[in-house]
Amino acid sequence: MGLNASVTDTKRAPHTKFDVVIVGGGAAGITVAAELRRHRSSLTLAVVEPSDTHAYQPGWTLVGAGVFRREQTIRSEEGLIPKGVAWIKAAAAGFDPAANELSLSDGSTVSYRYLVMAPGLKLDWDGIAGLKETLGRNGVCSNYRADAAEYSWRCLQEFRGGTALFSQPPMPIKCAGAPQKIMYLAADYWRKQGCLSKSRIEFCLAGDALFGVPFFVPPLKDAVQRYGIAVNYKYNLKAIDGSAKTATFSATAADGTTSEQVKHFDMIHVVPPQVPLDVVKASPLANSVGWVDVDPATLRHVKYDNVFGLGDAASTPNAKTAAAVRIQAPIVVSNLLAVLDGKELTAKYDGYGSCPLTVAYGKIVLAEFGYGGKITPSFPLDPRVPRRSAWYLKTKFLPWLYWSHMLTGGEFDIPHKERAFSAT
Repeated sequence: MGLNASVTDTKRAPHTKFDVVIVGGGAAGITVAAELRRHRSSLTLAVVEPSDTHAYQPGWTLVGAGVFRREQTIRSEEGLIPKGVAWIKAAAAGFDPAANELSLSDGSTVSYRYLVMAPGLKLDWDGIAGLKETLGRNGVCSNYRADAAEYSWRCLQEFRGGTALFSQPPMPIKCAGAPQKIMYLAADYWRKQGCLSKSRIEFCLAGDALFGVPFFVPPLKDAVQRYGIAVNYKYNLKAIDGSAKTATFSATAADGTTSEQVKHFDMIHVVPPQVPLDVVKASPLANSVGWVDVDPATLRHVKYDNVFGLGDAASTPNAKTAAAVRIQAPIVVSNLLAVLDGKELTAKYDGYGSCPLTVAYGKIVLAEFGYGGKITPSFPLDPRVPRRSAWYLKTKFLPWLYWSHMLTGGEFDIPHKERAFSAT
């Protein structure tokens, strides 16, 4: 297989070997492939990815709020595969790390010297009874799917008052702030349309805190109070009846007892439960709950020295965001090349993640943090303050950074670091 191949037809190549095989052609997989090509062009590389399209998923909140169009968030996968990297257009079907092999959905096998696991996670739409049957109609929307995000915007525009529910499942999920970002944007939109006073907005979340990093909770509570949002903690969405406009939750009381709570809605934004991919969970690469079992600092597998993992599939206890991938990818590339060269692994990931929390149109709380809830902003400004500059960062700079820099192997970064801010 030549290095200039962009697409591998695995049906014509039942057994192919590469120096590095990257499973997943999303943000993590493409970024690692591009950076490896930039640093070591002599390596034979392949990306295993079945999808024809690639999505900028952080943009879907803005699609749901009418700021972006769906088309702005979708591009051809083939156009993003770095030159000289083979694209194996198939899904991973099984892993044999002891033999340095993986099987594919078409029955073929691929061998590797090094494996990078970046397959993402599974959006468990079936985890909420009735959701798949009603999503995209009956006022049931979700920004976790591109077409459903378009319907979110339609729901916001057609809402004239009544009850709007917003759900959040148990962690971990992609971008922990996304379930409430759209809620604040919806409330701000309805305020401008003059129907907020005729609305009841409820945030039903499975957890017991608005955000996992306490430092950023106060500005979110301010937004909740400003819009008059009722927050129901430990409410886990279990079922939806779209035609009856009812949502059923499992509610846990302070004493630990659970009960079934049924709520009527005129509109509901749903976030599906998110779990490891079945093929990963069933593999020797997984930990006890199904994530790729990597060292949280080096991102190398805890058992297989020639395997690395990053992104949503990794076991690292950080926020599952594109911002985390942007920092993780150079760590994986640096440490993989160190192993290849027989050197020590010196690159360390500090758990950095970022979540631009849209509390209004034009206003964002730019949450940046690392392992242990350390506050690690890129700028010396108090990140709890909603800023218009962060809105421009979210809507203008970050999409450019993703498409034109990150996915092409660029490693420029505004350094983040731990900073202290007053309690006021």
